[in-house]
Amino acid sequence: MSIQELISETKSLLGDNAVITDTALMPHYTTSMRNRHAQATPMVALPQATEQVAALVKLCAQHKVALVPQGGNTGLVDGGIPTEGGGEVIVNLSRMNRIRDIDTVGLIATVEAGVVLQKLHDAAAEQNMMFPLHIASEGSAEIGGLISANAGGLAALRYGTMRNLVLGIEAVLPNGDIVSGLKTLVKDNTGYHLPSYFIGAEGTLGIVTAATLRLLPVTRQKLTSIVAVDDIGAALDLLAAFRRDAAEHVSAFEFMSLAALQLLVKNVEGARFPANNASAAYYLLIELSASSEVVPLQALFESVLAPALEAGRVVDAILAESTAQADQFWHAREHIPAALRSEKQRVHFDIALPLRSLAAFLMETAAKIKAEYPSVVLMPFGHIGDGNVHYNMYFPEPLALEAFTAAKARIQHIVFSEVARWQGSISAEHGVGMERKEVLAQIKAGAELDMMRKIKQAFDPLRLMNPGKIFD
Repeated sequence: MSIQELISETKSLLGDNAVITDTALMPHYTTSMRNRHAQATPMVALPQATEQVAALVKLCAQHKVALVPQGGNTGLVDGGIPTEGGGEVIVNLSRMNRIRDIDTVGLIATVEAGVVLQKLHDAAAEQNMMFPLHIASEGSAEIGGLISANAGGLAALRYGTMRNLVLGIEAVLPNGDIVSGLKTLVKDNTGYHLPSYFIGAEGTLGIVTAATLRLLPVTRQKLTSIVAVDDIGAALDLLAAFRRDAAEHVSAFEFMSLAALQLLVKNVEGARFPANNASAAYYLLIELSASSEVVPLQALFESVLAPALEAGRVVDAILAESTAQADQFWHAREHIPAALRSEKQRVHFDIALPLRSLAAFLMETAAKIKAEYPSVVLMPFGHIGDGNVHYNMYFPEPLALEAFTAAKARIQHIVFSEVARWQGSISAEHGVGMERKEVLAQIKAGAELDMMRKIKQAFDPLRLMNPGKIFD
């Protein structure tokens, strides 16, 4: 079948207005969030129903045409765009954006893959419930992509990642069969848990078209604070104290380095330093929340913090006195990536470390990098509560292009070697995609990687589903 015949047949399945071939419209779908790997595709298909997805997948399987499932295209490892050489058809699920049901008794939402995360938040709030996953791109990221990447976000410490919030999945397999597993049962011990195969698979095993998701009672009160500490050890001790004495109320425990906040103030218009003390090494954004209005959150917070203050382990602490001030604290945390994007030469990492190894990793890795590149500015930040560090840095005085390319490769080697040494992960929440697959092949245990390949082969023997992602 020629490309034109494929396009014509797809239009007959989905409708003329559900197929994009205009090259002027393609960059929106073929370019990654970081403006890399912009590749060609013969068309972008925009199905509106699971049955249309199944029909299109069967057509492409019959003619051995590869597919790239895509949601909001907000991923950061190039997992939702075609590979170099192109040829894959993009299946964008943004038009599958219905919230099919909200069960106010069981606290469950049944939603299609193209539902934007913010839309789910709003729909749940209307029913006095909430979906607890929050990320910076929630105004454009879609549920199918969040499932495929096993998104983590700002509240994973308390509520877990997407894997913990999915009860059931509806998906189209690489041969076009539909797996309809939209279960609403918390307990169902009847063999293999098929939804787990699709969570974090980055679209390599099939196309997620809908899911049943856990909801929670709406939060009725929050306490938001900025706590300054001089070392990661103090931060981890404080985290342990909050997890011991206030575990059911700790909804966020973020950290920002001084360098990250200084860059924020420099590069983000209107941004303010979120603390009175502007000389501590790290700043923690701690949030306590409760679904009841009678829980004494401030007294609880102060009782946990007091011993650290008395011992001199905490430099300063500020409680938000209004919603506006709490929003200011979160604005600082969420706009650090934007501040970094203003720098021309930067290096990004999304890594996870065991909490007991985190302080040693940060100290020893920084020493190794600065020994070779003394001018680089290290500005780690992230979700310290679950060990997820966005270990980022930039060169304030740009190097020659060739020198920067070499430096970036060398820094990546240092960081990934240290991550492996401390038994961490090279990707905490962004996924593998195309960007990290070479490193994954080097550090993933052989038996584990071999099992992953066997699962891929079992689901997708023709290797047509999002090829070139996670591994070749």
